[in-house]
Amino acid sequence: MMERRRMDAALLVLLLGHLATALEVPLDLPQPPTITHQSPKDYIIDPRENIIIHCEAKGKPHPSFSWTRNGTHFDIDQDPNVTMKPHSGTLVVDISRAKAEHYESVYQCTARNKHGTAVSNNIVVQQSRSPLWSKEKIKPIVVQEGVSLVLPCRPPAGLPPPIIFWMDNYFQRLPQSSRVSQSLNGDLYFSNVLKEDSRNDYICYARFPYTQTIQQKQPITVKVLSMDAINDTMAAFYNDTDLFSEEPADERKPIFLIPSGPSSSKTVLRGQVLEMECIAEGLPTPEISWTKVSGDLPAKRTSFLHYQRTLRIVNVSESDAGDYRCTGRNRLGSVHHTIHIVVNAAPYWISGAPRNLVLAPGENGVLTCRASGTPKPSVTWAMNGIPIENSPKDLSRTVDKDTIIFTVVQTGSSAVYQCNVSNDYGYLLSNAFVNVLSEPPRVLTPANKVYQVIKNHRALMDCASFGSPIPNITWFKDSRSSTLDGDPYILHDNGTLEIHVAQAHNSGKYTCVARNSLGIYENHIYLEVKEPTRILKQPEYKVVQRGRSVVFECKVKHDPSLIPTMTWLKDDGELPDDERLIVDADSLTISSVTENDSGEYTCIMNTTLDHDSASAQLTVVEATPTPAVDERPDPPTDLELTDQKKRSVQLTWTPGDEHNSPIQKFLIQYEDIMHHRGHWHNLTEVPGTKTTAHLKLSPYVHYTFRVLAHNGVDFSRPSVPSRVFKTDAAAPDENPTGVQGFGTEHDNLVISWKPLSGFQSNGPGLHYKVSWRPVGGEWTTVTVANNSKFTVSGTPTFVPYEIKVLAANDLGDGPEPAIAHGYSGEDLPIAAPENVQVMVMNSTLAEVHWDPVPSKLIRGHLKGFKVHYWREHSLHKHNSHHMEQILVFSGNHSHGMLPGLHPFSLYSFNVRVYNGKGDGPPSHTQQFETPEGVPGPPTSLTVTNPSPDSLTLEWSPPHVRNGRITGYSLKYQPVNNSNELGPVEELALPANETSVTLSNLKYNTRYKFYLNAKTVRGAGPTIPQEAHTIIDEALPVSPFGNVTSSVQEGGALISWEYWGPEKNVYVEYIVENSEDEEEWQKELVNGSQNIMLKGLKGGLAYRVRLVAKGHHDQSLHQSKELLVTVPAVASRQVDIATQGWFIGLMCAIALLILILLIICFIQRNKGGKYPVKEKEDAHTDPEFQPMKDDDCTFGEYSDNEDHKPLKGSRTPSNGTVKRDDSDDSLVDYGEGGDGQFNEDGSFIGQYSGKSVSRDTAEGHESSEAPSPINAMNSLNSFV
Repeated sequence: MMERRRMDAALLVLLLGHLATALEVPLDLPQPPTITHQSPKDYIIDPRENIIIHCEAKGKPHPSFSWTRNGTHFDIDQDPNVTMKPHSGTLVVDISRAKAEHYESVYQCTARNKHGTAVSNNIVVQQSRSPLWSKEKIKPIVVQEGVSLVLPCRPPAGLPPPIIFWMDNYFQRLPQSSRVSQSLNGDLYFSNVLKEDSRNDYICYARFPYTQTIQQKQPITVKVLSMDAINDTMAAFYNDTDLFSEEPADERKPIFLIPSGPSSSKTVLRGQVLEMECIAEGLPTPEISWTKVSGDLPAKRTSFLHYQRTLRIVNVSESDAGDYRCTGRNRLGSVHHTIHIVVNAAPYWISGAPRNLVLAPGENGVLTCRASGTPKPSVTWAMNGIPIENSPKDLSRTVDKDTIIFTVVQTGSSAVYQCNVSNDYGYLLSNAFVNVLSEPPRVLTPANKVYQVIKNHRALMDCASFGSPIPNITWFKDSRSSTLDGDPYILHDNGTLEIHVAQAHNSGKYTCVARNSLGIYENHIYLEVKEPTRILKQPEYKVVQRGRSVVFECKVKHDPSLIPTMTWLKDDGELPDDERLIVDADSLTISSVTENDSGEYTCIMNTTLDHDSASAQLTVVEATPTPAVDERPDPPTDLELTDQKKRSVQLTWTPGDEHNSPIQKFLIQYEDIMHHRGHWHNLTEVPGTKTTAHLKLSPYVHYTFRVLAHNGVDFSRPSVPSRVFKTDAAAPDENPTGVQGFGTEHDNLVISWKPLSGFQSNGPGLHYKVSWRPVGGEWTTVTVANNSKFTVSGTPTFVPYEIKVLAANDLGDGPEPAIAHGYSGEDLPIAAPENVQVMVMNSTLAEVHWDPVPSKLIRGHLKGFKVHYWREHSLHKHNSHHMEQILVFSGNHSHGMLPGLHPFSLYSFNVRVYNGKGDGPPSHTQQFETPEGVPGPPTSLTVTNPSPDSLTLEWSPPHVRNGRITGYSLKYQPVNNSNELGPVEELALPANETSVTLSNLKYNTRYKFYLNAKTVRGAGPTIPQEAHTIIDEALPVSPFGNVTSSVQEGGALISWEYWGPEKNVYVEYIVENSEDEEEWQKELVNGSQNIMLKGLKGGLAYRVRLVAKGHHDQSLHQSKELLVTVPAVASRQVDIATQGWFIGLMCAIALLILILLIICFIQRNKGGKYPVKEKEDAHTDPEFQPMKDDDCTFGEYSDNEDHKPLKGSRTPSNGTVKRDDSDDSLVDYGEGGDGQFNEDGSFIGQYSGKSVSRDTAEGHESSEAPSPINAMNSLNSFV
């Protein structure tokens, strides 16, 4: 308990006392490693590209790197496919010789130096997968109009999951609505189907985003049938009985298709996107609405998708948990479903990740790892990658759950601490080092930095510093009489000085001082407070008649040291490109106004620090025809000057005729006849209701004034000028603007400024007092007249100066000028960048790194760095390619990319710094080699030696090899007459071959060939070629042969031989000498080589031919025509067979014979038992038993071949067969499958077959007489 109290007390002291903050340690000071870049935890890779697992870190000394794979050490040197980038921990896996899935593992990077060890997250590497859709045959879907329908998509599971969308055969998205929409799982739902939903190209597409591949499901055919169509289709199968009623599907209230049941639940993680969907079927189409049962929906984070069927909430928080209700409603009723949402949370930081600590020996500090999550996460600590409980003991360190307290740390206690926060849904891993060192203060903000701010705005001046112990920052201004720590100054913890509302008197030189127990450091910066940009005269609303002109004025006041830019907009867009629109310095003039010019016009004045804008509307009206009437007002008259003072006067006038349009305003202009005779300038405007104006004037000007009146049409002509009014001379009111200092030589300083105009001089004898001094030195002043620049010679090279220019005349000096800053002349840099390194990124890209050059060695304004590089030669051929290229990088860069390199080449390069004067000396020239790349296309590809089934291809190697050629890939495919491509064949050819002969090709066929070369980096672009195989003269032109015909009683038999590839073969015939060639009759004979043509008329001759047809774009193959003559049937004068009485007689005779046969069978069955034994004894030949004429019975039958007993019989010892009752009736013979008669009437076969089952017990004397139908079947077996 006491120990716990002491710990709480120590923590309280640290929080109330000196709490070390996170500092960025300069890289030239000793420090433990810090991981600056790493691959994401879940790292999905493209299996077609090399695997790059990032791990970058900084530290002093620069850290070394190692990796674990699946928790064990990963020896990179033992895997030839894995390399580590120099000066980096980034792994590059070359998958050209290995499969990507072999490297699917969990990786962790470790960066260490002598001060500590930092570790990365566990990086789970998985390759993206875009599996093929399983092949399936989808049967057409036939549905009744008005019912609901779900078209399943069920895409293959990919990594990451695919994006689903439905399209048609023309790659157009299928229209969706509140009736038809796609669910979250990709299925297409129809609340009710309409007839227009019938189509055969419902296609579900899956786009796999990582590999940018799209796969499609087999098209689904949907046919929506109305009741009439269904009844017509099915009537034949169901005796013309309607399957459905005459009406379409009944209207019905909604039912949810998904989700099912009255309620469901869903779990979502904090910060993720929550999507809930409800899709209902019904007729009419239900409308979906959403509510939150336990509160309101978060309006700013909520959206509704898929026609209200999906509720989407982004950036989910714990407050989003609860019950949500979706309601489906149409005019027949409604249905509800409640979704219970549970929000859990992976660990997240409460107050940020632990921050690095920089402590001086003897100081105290705290590392805090404060995180939250649902369920509550656990916190574990490690030091230099080792669990802290297994790390060396340190008496200055106390671990208390999520906090480590350091007290009185000592040199050598530097280390990197890892905080791991985890629960069931994830983890957070953070590295934070404790760096114990002693270091005097330094200011990191650049010296003499100039800050510019607009008056009345906030000013922030930085003083970023470093030191250990942490330096104390104080600020001074100009004379350093007192520290700046009270109103209006605010000093922030990071050393930044803030002035909440900057004023002109806040301009000047500021000094920030960083101080700790080891030393002191000063830095100077400058603040310039600028006047705001303001529009003094805004454009006004205008109503102008068509064809007139209009002027919008926009007068602006801005700080003279800032460069303004005036921009005009029309309706928030650019002005039309029309010569009628003229933009002047402070106005926009539109001449010959049209209706299209109506709109809002905005003038915008921009400077580098601020801007101002104003707008006005232009309305164009039709011109009123008033012949010979000038509608402009008449000019004012009777100008009079009164109340004359040194710098003001009152002007009065009398308005002219308004011409029925009230005067809106008066414009007063002046002319300075002493300085700018003949030039009139706008002075001020007054409302149209006033006729007097009080004018403020400048000294030493000879004024004349005039007035213009303005009504709703235009300005009047100017009035007659007033008399001259002269103002007295005075000392200048302002100083020159645009003061700057720069050097034209390395030993001079040129001071320049924008001179005052005669109007601004305020008196005679205008001259300037130019003053300058080195920063912190004494002022030197000279007087300059009739010039706007002065050159100071003999200055040191590139030294900062303070400059001011004072305007004066014969009556005295102007106000105290503002101080400007400049530099003396530049000279060429005297040093080259050091520590120049190059990293080859790939075969066409390299990255060059260098250290910045110290500013004192640059001797001028740092403009940037230039990288000179050139290709020495290709590694394939040592031919020189010395053509130097230069890339320029801005001064804040310490690295740059060299793009567009040639693969498999040797390059040289150097780096130089340059300033405004020119380039410095080059760094030491270094060389690097680019790896192999994909080759260019082969130089040529020709086809030779064509034959009916083969072609020879010859080629030349690529001119641009970009590496060592490892082989060639040849693809070819046939092309039909409609330029449709056939299946692709591919050959892999060795690198030393330059020709190949392709055999077994199709005769008389056009082929396309594509040849490309390959290196270890992959295949290059192809070179195409086309060629034909020739016709084989040995093959017959027609695929038909031996076509013959024979006329028979049933028709004409056509026979042939066929060896063609076509599947569709027809026999076509037409009457000879037929005038219409389109009357050919056609019969399909697929798979056969003969056919009987029936229905040919006797006495006619027919032309017969065979036709083989392939695809629609292939030519027909025909046989030679046969002439088949059908003989005429002999006939008398009258063809009795066609006479009605003859046909009737024959039918009567047939019916009579049928009746007699039926009676005969009935009498036979009534005759009882057959005298089988007696008849057997009476005949010498037991196999021949003639038919009895008296009772239509047969003699007894004996099977002498097998001597087998018959069904329903017994076999006595003498081998004879005895039948019980009357089992040998004609009915049995007729249905038996094997029975038949010889020509003499004897019956051959067995008493077997399809006879009815009988009782075989003796004593049954007779059998049931057969039905007439069975008797007829028996009779048919005789025929």
